[in-house]
Amino acid sequence: MFSAMVKKELILVMRDKHALLALFIMPAIFILIMSVALRDQFAQDKIVFDINIIDNDKSSVSKKLIESIKEKSNFKIVESKNAQFLITIPKNYEKDSKTKIVISVKSSIKSDLLEIFKAKLLQTVLDQKIKNFKSAIEDFMPEASDFITNLKTDPNLLFTVKYQKSDKVPNATQQSVPTWIVFGMFFVIIPMSTIYINERKQNTLARLNSMNVPVVLMAISKSIPYLIINQLQAWIMIAVGIFLVPYFNTPALEINGTISAVVLLSFSLSLSAIGVSSLIAVSASSSEQATTIGGILNILLGAIGGVMIPKFIMPESMQKLADISPMSWGLDGFLDIFLQAGDVTAVADESLRLALFGITTLILSIVILKLRINKGL
Repeated sequence: MFSAMVKKELILVMRDKHALLALFIMPAIFILIMSVALRDQFAQDKIVFDINIIDNDKSSVSKKLIESIKEKSNFKIVESKNAQFLITIPKNYEKDSKTKIVISVKSSIKSDLLEIFKAKLLQTVLDQKIKNFKSAIEDFMPEASDFITNLKTDPNLLFTVKYQKSDKVPNATQQSVPTWIVFGMFFVIIPMSTIYINERKQNTLARLNSMNVPVVLMAISKSIPYLIINQLQAWIMIAVGIFLVPYFNTPALEINGTISAVVLLSFSLSLSAIGVSSLIAVSASSSEQATTIGGILNILLGAIGGVMIPKFIMPESMQKLADISPMSWGLDGFLDIFLQAGDVTAVADESLRLALFGITTLILSIVILKLRINKGL
């Protein structure tokens, strides 16, 4: 009986091709769009600033500085009307060490982008000052000149960035893939609610109940197809990040953790998504109502949980609020795997919370479904 019911659910799910396309195509498109859109935000070396330079000093020092700026890949010389930043080298810049370079900034430039620009320009200016100082003393202080030659301001030579167990720097793809895996899984509410409500209106569930088919068995048989769909979603999205995203000049997804951790987390996340979807499906009066409620709830959980805006950008109070969202638990787990080389132990806490949340909501949906069948609703 159980295998026949599961087969019935699979047939019904496969008939709703539009919903299936939404479950697979929508997250894949979002992964491509967001990975490309956030590419430069996760790789500062690739940020290019449009600048224009005015040299009022016209000295050998100012000319060397301009040449150094032009050599940097982060700076692109454009006309002053199109420039994000206007750099003015004042008179007496060579003679007076206290003379400051003036930076005129467009009002539309964000403060964080301005700080990145200042850091990149500072590195160039310091490099040039070091070269000038070396040239000035190398004839009569050769040992000091040799020491100065070894001074470097390149951050890659001064710092090593490590993320706990992994020394790999995260990229936009590693941020986007888990985000849209989590968000996409929760959209099983669309096909699930349609099938639930249609069968309730057609008295299919009532007839099954009259044949002594337990409500628990009905709920479990309806959950299995979506467990399978969610696992396919997860691995297809991962494949998109690994194989398709690089064609858009964006870093490929790197899975630094274990495959077993991905399986455990995706299964627990699927339980959570199915539990919420079942609860909404059995509580709603129509498929339109279920879709509306489910869509709004998914967006709220995503906004709170770090899907719409990464958690590390949020203020501390919002980061604490994010912990109430199951999407946040799933996202944290995937980031542990992708960025911090997490294994099953590393994602055990998130997986347990997701599984308990999913089982709890699934039990509530079974209770509500039984009450509605008994009342003929």
